[in-house]
Amino acid sequence: MTGPAADVSCRVAWADDAPAIARVQLATRRTDLGGLLPPEVLDVAPEEAAEAWRETLTRPPDGRVRVLVALERNRVTGFAITSPALDPDCDPVADAELMELTVDPDARGLGHGSRLLQAGVDTMVADRFRRAVLWATADDDALRRFLTDAGWAPDGAHRELDLDGSGTTTVKQVRLHTLLTDP
Repeated sequence: MTGPAADVSCRVAWADDAPAIARVQLATRRTDLGGLLPPEVLDVAPEEAAEAWRETLTRPPDGRVRVLVALERNRVTGFAITSPALDPDCDPVADAELMELTVDPDARGLGHGSRLLQAGVDTMVADRFRRAVLWATADDDALRRFLTDAGWAPDGAHRELDLDGSGTTTVKQVRLHTLLTDP
């Protein structure tokens, strides 16, 4: 006999999720980028971040941009964004991008990332994409290991991302990819 199953799931985000998504995003940035960015860049008002998310959720820039949330009971524990890939060497009809895969630092290691990744892949397949790409920080070994264990692999592309717009705070990224459908 087994005990009760955990109340966890993933679904498409609603506009009412904006404050919770903003909370997860701000907490994650402080944890993951706190050593890279000055405090004033990380000190975003939660209401301002929530309003930006509300705008994204109600008026996405493309009809194939999807925001998914991971839930534990009714609490948002993470989010993912899927969209057509915009890199010049990608085909925006065939290639999708997992633009973000974020799990609340206090909820990591509980399966939310795996559920979000699978929900993102399912969403990209439903949107008829054939391949997916994701940019990861080059030194984020945990994320890269998580993705490679799930079947993603580096495709040789790399870039340097300017985090604060000044050119002084940059991070190197590598692109990973996976096939969503059989060739």
